[in-house]
Amino acid sequence: MKDSRQAVSMNATVAPVEAVARRKRLIDPVRVFPFLAWAKEINGATLRSDIIAGVTVALVLIPQSMAYAQLAGLPAYYGLYAAFIPPSIAALFGSSRQLATGPVAVVSLMTAAALEPLAKAGSEGFIAYAILLAMMVGAFQFTLGILRLGIAVNFLSHPVVNGFTNAAAIIIATSQLSKIFGVSVDTAEHHYETIWRVMQAAWHYTHVPSLGMAALAFAIMYGLKWLNPKIPNVLVAVVVTTLLAWATGFEHNYKARLSAIEAPEAREAVNQYNLVLDEMEKASEARTLLSPQITEVQKTHGLHSAEAMELNHKLALLNLHLSELKEKAQVYRNQLRSFQFTAATSGDEMKFYLRTATPEGIQCDGRCWRMRVRNEIIPEDSISLSSGGAVVGTIPKGLPKFSVPKFDPNFILQLFPMAAIISLLGFMEAISIAKAMAAKTGQRLDPNQELIGQGLANMVGSIGRSYPVSGSFSRSAVNIQAGAVTGLSSVVTSLVVVITLMLFTPLLYHLPQAVLAAIIMMAVVGLINVKGFIHAWEAQRYDGAISILSFVFTLAFAPHLDKGIMIGVALSLILYLYRNLKPGLAVLSLHPDDSLRDANRHGLEKCRYVAAIRFDGPLFFASASYLEDKVLEQVAAMPDLRHVLIVAHGINELDASGEEMLSQLVARLRDAGYDVSFSGLKDNVIDVLKRTHLYEEIGEDHMFPTQSAAIQAIHAKAHENAQEEECPLLRVCRRV
Repeated sequence: MKDSRQAVSMNATVAPVEAVARRKRLIDPVRVFPFLAWAKEINGATLRSDIIAGVTVALVLIPQSMAYAQLAGLPAYYGLYAAFIPPSIAALFGSSRQLATGPVAVVSLMTAAALEPLAKAGSEGFIAYAILLAMMVGAFQFTLGILRLGIAVNFLSHPVVNGFTNAAAIIIATSQLSKIFGVSVDTAEHHYETIWRVMQAAWHYTHVPSLGMAALAFAIMYGLKWLNPKIPNVLVAVVVTTLLAWATGFEHNYKARLSAIEAPEAREAVNQYNLVLDEMEKASEARTLLSPQITEVQKTHGLHSAEAMELNHKLALLNLHLSELKEKAQVYRNQLRSFQFTAATSGDEMKFYLRTATPEGIQCDGRCWRMRVRNEIIPEDSISLSSGGAVVGTIPKGLPKFSVPKFDPNFILQLFPMAAIISLLGFMEAISIAKAMAAKTGQRLDPNQELIGQGLANMVGSIGRSYPVSGSFSRSAVNIQAGAVTGLSSVVTSLVVVITLMLFTPLLYHLPQAVLAAIIMMAVVGLINVKGFIHAWEAQRYDGAISILSFVFTLAFAPHLDKGIMIGVALSLILYLYRNLKPGLAVLSLHPDDSLRDANRHGLEKCRYVAAIRFDGPLFFASASYLEDKVLEQVAAMPDLRHVLIVAHGINELDASGEEMLSQLVARLRDAGYDVSFSGLKDNVIDVLKRTHLYEEIGEDHMFPTQSAAIQAIHAKAHENAQEEECPLLRVCRRV
């Protein structure tokens, strides 16, 4: 009794202890705060290594982030806003210790593509949507991570991503040509049309100093990379070209009154351009007012009422009128940009003359001046003219204002498809980089935790006016090469960016835009991977074809990049369904190596009395009839057949349609005088058969664990009074 009471007492004590232990495992602080795992490992040596690595990455990140922000259609300094919060948040809450998060080329390009239909690049509305997009991307990634749905990234197959990435690299590189040549053109509906306009403008109006700055930046970056990869070549190129631009007066702008332009055709073009834009604004306002009227009339009088049709007709006429005005505005913009002026000082102001019509006796400055024309009305008292190159310009000093993005349900619905694509594509890029580094360091990665880290980086970053970010391959490589041991290196990177925003932004004023374009082009060269196409083709020709088609469609539909990648995903899914409609099926016979193999493929003789048919794939509604048809075809082709053996170790799924087909097939074959057996059925398939009682109908004596056991059991009966001298399956029986 005493021992019994002691046992009960011990059990009562142990139970709460086990419950507490379970709760601790469920609420593991390291799972909630992953940085606690590596924070314990920080000592003097690791601290020094992480600080050096963090500063080194920051020196690369600062100029890169500014370049990528412009690729996204944002002012350059928004790249710095995207570079000071996300790196540290991703490092603190992600699973990779060396992954460097921040602005990247592909995500920046996708951001521009997503927002282009909603607002003008660089406008306040565009910036607001970019910040909202970052919040949406982060929320999508965070939700997938919390729900442990990192597997969703598998919807983007490697061939699709390879094709898209190669196309994106070309699109990114060519999108920078206008800055390299120092020309300005209107964006066309398709990217290749825009590039053609750039090349036409470059042929006539290339700004040689801008081209020279880009060439110098390329020379410095390539040269230092070849001489010593450890030197931060991007930073050196930025410092050298910025100092050179400052010393030579690379930027040379002037604000003039319309009356200061001594060219009647130029003044007339300015007036006509402003009239067209003013008319466009009035037409847009009229269209905006007409839309709610149409909605109200349709509710009151019906969709096809005369009143609704009349208003829709007005709307169609307004849209047509706006299209005509846009074409006129483009013609005037091209004309204004083509004017080349020379300048002379006259009193307190400068006068501008056409270079081809400069009056005699006028002492000009020898510069070539051009108007800076945007898609907005040109103020007659402040016309922007420039004879120099474009620079980054004024960067607001200090940190951005922290605020939660404004949520507009209409725009959220419009942005959601692209937010999902950017989320998956950005995470795929990040996890691929993290895996590559983990292979070197031996670190264990958790893809779902990485999703949480990337999601939080985007969400918290959006509060600091960041646009969508992801893991960077080039900066992660710099991070690990510089000796980063823990995520503290990324925290240091963020601190360096903060110091730059607080103290050093004036130093970046004279950084040439052409140099930022060169940095982008230099970075995306590594994204081009022709071997990826060859590898996919060699693995499976259909994968190679999908990779090539994804590449072609992405280029063709640019800047609408979502269309290219969605076509690639759709092709992959269609191919997957097609393969599962007709899975692999083979009639087996004995190979000289004593294994059962495809008789047709290896030219093997088949048994006349036993058909061993192997089915490789899920047996569900799409493939059930295919197996039935093939089995019946084989039965019809074998007049001496007595026994059908379904080798089923390749069947990993069975649904109601597949089960119904098996039931009918077994009954049909047995009614026709054939016996039927199964071998290698998986447990989950057997469970389905037992729940539907088909297992009992087939009979446990017709179920075998292996194909060899099945042939051994059925061979003798199937060969009674057989005229076959030596059965092609006989050695299997002897071996077993």
